[in-house]
Amino acid sequence: MSAPVLTGASAASSGASSAAGLLAQVAADPHAPLRAVVVAPGGFGKTALLHELAALWQRAGVTITTPWQADGPADERVLLADDAHRLDPIRIQELRAYAEKPEARVVVACRPWPRPEGLPELVDLLSRIRPPVRLPPLSTDQIRERLTGPSPELVTMIAEQTGGVPRYVARMAQARTPADALAGFAPELDDLEPDVRTLLLAAEAGAGLSFDLLAALLGRDAGTVAELVDAGRATGLLAADGTLVPLARRAIAALGPIGHRIDVRQRLAALQLARGGPVLPLVAPLLKDGGGGLAPGAVGGLGPVYEAAGEEALGDDPRLAAELFAAAAGAGRGTAARRALATALAGDLDEASRLADQALEAGPPEQRAEAAYVAAAVLTQRGQTAQAAALFQWSPSPVAAAFGAIALIGTGQRTDVAPAAPGDAPPTLLSSAAALMARGMAESVGGTPAVALSTLVQAAAMIGPAGPAVLLPDSPAALGATIALHCADLGTAGALLDRAVRANTGGALLADRHRLLRAWILMQRGQGTEAPEGRPGRDRLFAGALRAGLARRAGDLVALRSCWPDACHALLGQPVDLFTLLPLGELAVAAARLGEHHRVAGHLAEADRLLGALGGPPLWSAPLHWSRLHAAILAEDRDAAGRHATALTGMRDFSPYTTAVAAAAERWLDVLDDRSAPETVIDAALGLSALGLVGEGARLVGQAAIRTTDRKAMTLLLECARGLRGPAGELPAPDSPRLLSDREREVAALILSGLTYKQIAERLYLSAKTVEHHVARIRQRLGVTGRPELLSRLRDLIDPEDKS
Repeated sequence: MSAPVLTGASAASSGASSAAGLLAQVAADPHAPLRAVVVAPGGFGKTALLHELAALWQRAGVTITTPWQADGPADERVLLADDAHRLDPIRIQELRAYAEKPEARVVVACRPWPRPEGLPELVDLLSRIRPPVRLPPLSTDQIRERLTGPSPELVTMIAEQTGGVPRYVARMAQARTPADALAGFAPELDDLEPDVRTLLLAAEAGAGLSFDLLAALLGRDAGTVAELVDAGRATGLLAADGTLVPLARRAIAALGPIGHRIDVRQRLAALQLARGGPVLPLVAPLLKDGGGGLAPGAVGGLGPVYEAAGEEALGDDPRLAAELFAAAAGAGRGTAARRALATALAGDLDEASRLADQALEAGPPEQRAEAAYVAAAVLTQRGQTAQAAALFQWSPSPVAAAFGAIALIGTGQRTDVAPAAPGDAPPTLLSSAAALMARGMAESVGGTPAVALSTLVQAAAMIGPAGPAVLLPDSPAALGATIALHCADLGTAGALLDRAVRANTGGALLADRHRLLRAWILMQRGQGTEAPEGRPGRDRLFAGALRAGLARRAGDLVALRSCWPDACHALLGQPVDLFTLLPLGELAVAAARLGEHHRVAGHLAEADRLLGALGGPPLWSAPLHWSRLHAAILAEDRDAAGRHATALTGMRDFSPYTTAVAAAAERWLDVLDDRSAPETVIDAALGLSALGLVGEGARLVGQAAIRTTDRKAMTLLLECARGLRGPAGELPAPDSPRLLSDREREVAALILSGLTYKQIAERLYLSAKTVEHHVARIRQRLGVTGRPELLSRLRDLIDPEDKS
């Protein structure tokens, strides 16, 4: 820290009225009799005040003596007695005899504690003549006066750290480093009585002024503890309210004997545990102090204490909880499953899996059941839903049964809704929410989207108060958002995820999943976004598909090719289940765009088997058919496009989403067959847009506009496309390679940039004749003849970012 210096004003003349009045009285008549007592804790400036008084008397020619020089005429000298609380009873008796003389001039300074024999009577005698001089803490204004050019922030910081104790203010003002400000405390701590030191160490540990707890720690009665608190206040280290001055707390933590400090914390923690109080604040510092061993005199060591502290930390700081459970295990407690749970909540899937596996192999039955649940939750996160289902079924609890039912449905196995909790086990937030999630999942394959979503919204509201404190394989919000995305209920999906993010549902383990699904909603709406990174497993697949989808929608073939290998790698590591159909559909379209359908063919076949086993539920099937329709269009596979359009037509009446995509699929076939009517295309596009699928609708009318040769129809379709994209938007770049090849798009972009054929040839390393050939092909494909008409069509066709 910076080192502002004290100015000439001393701590004694601090502006306190009683001290200033005493100095003024002596200055006015240094030869008059005067008897006074100054009472203040250590560090408040008693000695400095005596020095100022001595200087005034000496300038007046008055002799200054000490208690050891108290003989002689009282009217010829002034007797100053500092630290009277340290004097033996004989000296105190001599001071009292001296003070009883009418002509005496005597000033006694002492702390309010201790009170050796005779001192209370001496203070009482002096106080009857003149009220005691009290030295209060310095105010912020007084602190500012004692520093040279301090900033307001520095004054505030020093006031907060020192509590206004003048000695501590001086230490901070003169210190060049933070350690310098603490060094002066070393001798003070060494001089403390053992019980007072223990009391201050307990205060530093957070024991506060719990007299019964301190009495048990010190082995003293409550009256003795009260006296020790008074003694602590008298040192200046404890403030008047019994809390440690912040700077003193730092000094005790840094300079207090480490063995004694650890011993105090250990014994306090054991006492707190025995009385059912919180132990985390007492125990957490022991991890870094190396205090994980046995507490002297604490039967059974600290294992139970560390375990209890781990439970307290689990919701707010799972990483700390995992460390505490590990410390408990080191002290002989069986906490492997709880450590695995904490590690999973902290988001470390690899370590959580390892710990859960250890507990499954060697733990007692109750630990093995919990370890199975943790392992299953981790497997769910990794996308290994079938293996997770097996572990959930093995773990005998209503919560595990509910999540097991969800996993079974997700892997194509119809199952009954998870049973309710047994009669002797009251329902909890988690078990009730899990049961609702299982019911909602079952409704999604055998009922209606509205009921499924309603059930999951209820589950999300129920689990919300638990925040990050419970381990969830998946959150109701994520599951609900996934189902909502499958029926294009983007508003419900967003609301569920927003609530989950605010409540931090599932903690670090589900944070990525919630972010990815929110980004997916933005992509579906046609809004620009960034793809968050995902954990290895299911989230990594979503992240890869999201990047591919964003690149494809932007017409950025370079970006699409760049992200494709990672997306394929993530897909290869994921078995197909209902929860990965969204990214699978997106990657199917990207694969068609890149001519790499073989990369997704196996997964698509598995998806067909999965959906067939469930009876082809429209909610889960329709979006995949819609994606595969677009993949077929890109691959110029008219027969496949027809099959998927027919499948969507068969689901037309299931929901508003299936109604919209079925109509749009039929219009896509019309566009491909060059027989589309603009009115029906526009109606289909508006139906998609009404669900929030603005980009999908704009793409449909854009393709229809590009293919039509009817000028009036083209104008009508382009106006619709512009209306869908908004005033500031851009028409999505067409995906169909039947219209323009990549090279032709490059040539078209350079034409729009104003380059001549020769300049285009030089830029693309082609001959001018080849460029002319490309332009002729572009005119033919767009059905235009004149240059103005060509430029007009290209402006609607080419993304502005391509015109560079």
